[in-house]
Amino acid sequence: MGSVNNSVHHFSLGFSPCPNDTFIFDALVHSRIQHQGYSIRPYLNDVETLNRQAMQGLTDIIKLSFRAYMEVSDTYQLLTAGSALGSGVGPLIISKKSFDHPESEIKSVAIPGKYTTANLLFSVFYPRITNKEEMVFSSIEDAVLADHTDAGVIIHENRFTYQARGLKKIADLGALWEIRTGQPIPLGGIAIRRALPDNVKNDINRFVHASVAFALSHPEASAEYVKSNAQEMDPEVRKKHIELYVNEFSLDLGPSGKKAIRQLFEMAVNSGTSATIHEPVFVDEYP
Repeated sequence: MGSVNNSVHHFSLGFSPCPNDTFIFDALVHSRIQHQGYSIRPYLNDVETLNRQAMQGLTDIIKLSFRAYMEVSDTYQLLTAGSALGSGVGPLIISKKSFDHPESEIKSVAIPGKYTTANLLFSVFYPRITNKEEMVFSSIEDAVLADHTDAGVIIHENRFTYQARGLKKIADLGALWEIRTGQPIPLGGIAIRRALPDNVKNDINRFVHASVAFALSHPEASAEYVKSNAQEMDPEVRKKHIELYVNEFSLDLGPSGKKAIRQLFEMAVNSGTSATIHEPVFVDEYP
């Protein structure tokens, strides 16, 4: 919990061990940027664990799926820095076999968590496939290869590894989103406790922006931290992962990033997946 001790603000920060997150937060975690008056205690977990921890209100600052944010918008706001949005970065549906009619032929699918944006998109575009099994994202390829499920929804580094393991792409959920909306696909963002003072939330937003900017300017600085936490050991895969998910939206959402996120929220509400989103959503918006 955030607190003040001897004029120092102490905060917990949760993010995933995936290369884009460790790349983004390396400078903040290792004090490569200045954040006087603030002590940041990081911990790392897979995305769905982070989503569920946010729902329990266990963390002050946390990376979470935008789908999960809809469940906690009364407790958290979104920073405008640190997010993962973009084109050609969305979740993929993969399988060992091809399907002429995926929605009627796929009987079971592995998903990386109920509250992931990946599952939201899958539910919107393939509403008839309801037999889902939740598992850690890094286990999904193995589950499909072992015929545990007919298909899987993959995210993160697995975008770069499934073909080498003999798996086939059935659909690109991000591309389906982009075709329908014309917007970049919003995957995950950084949330902070809504109850904190505005100046504190703005400071944290500034620190995250500075951490992203440092990482982009000094990509070698985070290399060891990224490597030590990554699921995938191939340095080229880690590099591609970072290039895919860390971009101008990670520095600042801007109007187009915010519009895409709000469109995702609208889609979720219209599909009955989520209820009302509490306002203001972003830390730079005020009542």
